[in-house]
Amino acid sequence: MNTPIRRLAYVVIAMFTALLLATTWIQFVTAQDLRERPGNRRTLIDTYNRERGAILVDGTAIARSEATNTDLGWIRRYDQATRYAHVTGYWSFTYGAGLGLERARNSVLAGTDDSLFYQRLVDVVTGRPPQGASLELTLDPAVQAAAIEALGDRRGAAVALDPRTGAILALVSRPSFDPNALSSHQLTSVDEAYVQLTEDPEKPLVNRAIAGDLYPPGSTYKLVVAAAALESGEYQPDTELEGGLTYTLPGTSTTLPNFGGAACDPDGRPTLARSIQVSCNTSFAWLADQLGADELREQSARFGFGQQLEIPMSVTPSTYPEDPDDAQVALTGIGQHEVRVTPLQVAMVASAIANDGELMTPYLIEAVRNRDLEVIEETGPRTLSRSVSASTAEALTEMMVSVVEAGSGTSAQIPGMRVAGKTGTAEYGSSGGAHAWFTGFAPADDPQIAVAVIVESATDNWTGETGGLVAAPVARAMLEAGVQR
Repeated sequence: MNTPIRRLAYVVIAMFTALLLATTWIQFVTAQDLRERPGNRRTLIDTYNRERGAILVDGTAIARSEATNTDLGWIRRYDQATRYAHVTGYWSFTYGAGLGLERARNSVLAGTDDSLFYQRLVDVVTGRPPQGASLELTLDPAVQAAAIEALGDRRGAAVALDPRTGAILALVSRPSFDPNALSSHQLTSVDEAYVQLTEDPEKPLVNRAIAGDLYPPGSTYKLVVAAAALESGEYQPDTELEGGLTYTLPGTSTTLPNFGGAACDPDGRPTLARSIQVSCNTSFAWLADQLGADELREQSARFGFGQQLEIPMSVTPSTYPEDPDDAQVALTGIGQHEVRVTPLQVAMVASAIANDGELMTPYLIEAVRNRDLEVIEETGPRTLSRSVSASTAEALTEMMVSVVEAGSGTSAQIPGMRVAGKTGTAEYGSSGGAHAWFTGFAPADDPQIAVAVIVESATDNWTGETGGLVAAPVARAMLEAGVQR
């Protein structure tokens, strides 16, 4: 064999080797990923020929598959569509599994998950048509409905948790959308609906409860600051703080006023408990400066900040700024500067306080059942962290009760029941807009439900929508529904 032929043989061998390696890689390493990509039409056609599992709330299907007479054997239907849209997401022939549980647990609903291997094997042997598994959710329909009705047409979000277990009782984001418009087999109308939703400036596809652009928590973050102060051992509820009419931010000539320009205490020395009750800005800015960024960041982490949570949808981690200067640390004391949270995170803070300082991992799926109704996966309570001591939780609870009984959160009062809560009004941007917050739990003596509500500012200019005025009534409706369940 002469040299040119030998070299050509080497090239041919190398090419065949590369081809074998590439096909092996595709078939064995990346096959699962390629198969589950939302835009894989071959997989979509295959899955449309099997019944997709239902998603259930309190035994009622909020997402189900319905047989058709078309080449696509099944169509996805969403009952009470806009009420649960951000929970279910959508299943579309054009866009695949989009948002919510349809995406997060796609393989289970489609019946292709490894946990359903034996079911698929039995189906093949018996000749039964393949079928996905169903998801039983933790949501309480009464609490979900109460949040939606109380929010009305306003932008915002609401979350409710069982503080004893971490079970999510309500998960609401507004504005919502109709998943049926995206699951239709009329592909032209599906495209039109998708374009309309993605171009809508109100961003209805964003799940504001767990993702999207995070919010400044405003004065609800004062609970974290107060927790850090109590946990340090240097402060008690009756410890006096510096809290005059204004506070000069460290290293600057900028003064921070209290809400409405009011004094927190006639002598400018409000206690920690009083500062929570009236939501005193000056005392909490001073207190944050005394505690320092490291202590506040660590306390935030104990409440779940920075955690990569899957409920099973991915939750955007809440954040405390990495390297703030002294003035910025003071501003974090009132939940401003670059402190950013999801409503779920704020509910987790209240939940941990309600549960004697123990933070439970939030979860949305109670159980997964196969076609024979056998439980193949079950979620139980799991501790995420010890946020604060039981004594600190008790002290914070009493402070939060005073907020509702005689402070900034009286709109959350429920006759015959002690309610614990905290209001917040969070500035954003540079044009004076402010969102309204409320978080709390009830009954304060035996907590069964913890909530967080944000009502976004209707305009970029604040017009008086405080947390106590617009968010607390939404929370009250949710708390009432949750306690009666």
